[in-house]
Amino acid sequence: MKKILLMIIALTFFSINANAKETKIAYVDFKKAVSECDQGKAALAELEKLIGEKKEVIDAKGREIKKLDEEITKQASVLTQESLKKKQEERDKMIKEYQRMVKDTDEELQKKEVEYVQKISAEVKEILDKIGKEENYTAILEMVEGGILYMPKELDLTDTVIKRLNEDTAAKTKK
Repeated sequence: MKKILLMIIALTFFSINANAKETKIAYVDFKKAVSECDQGKAALAELEKLIGEKKEVIDAKGREIKKLDEEITKQASVLTQESLKKKQEERDKMIKEYQRMVKDTDEELQKKEVEYVQKISAEVKEILDKIGKEENYTAILEMVEGGILYMPKELDLTDTVIKRLNEDTAAKTKK
């Protein structure tokens, strides 16, 4: 609701200043620009690789726990109460390690994702700033669900931003 109100105020301001210069407005689907650019795709691939690696370690720990569970079940009748208690404590310890491993992995992946998105977002903002100045835009709005209800497709700069971001990335890679 605040975004809509802010947009209305901004558009009103721009229309009041229309006498001073031409009002030129565009919009960008920021999420699409970040996820579909080459850097975004590379970051996603890196995250998926990391997820695969972490999943292997977590799954191995899960198999260890399952194996110990089966061992406890099979030997429950022949083990002494003390030995059985010791194995159950060992299993409980492994379960806690497993849960901590899952939690730590989730936190690490979220942190990595935030790092990638922030880095790419900063570059997208730089490109939007350049485009805004080069093409004399009065405003470039972000396409968010519930934000912009209608704008002609011709005013969508998303593909232009993705293209420019990919070109900048390629130029940096060649250096």
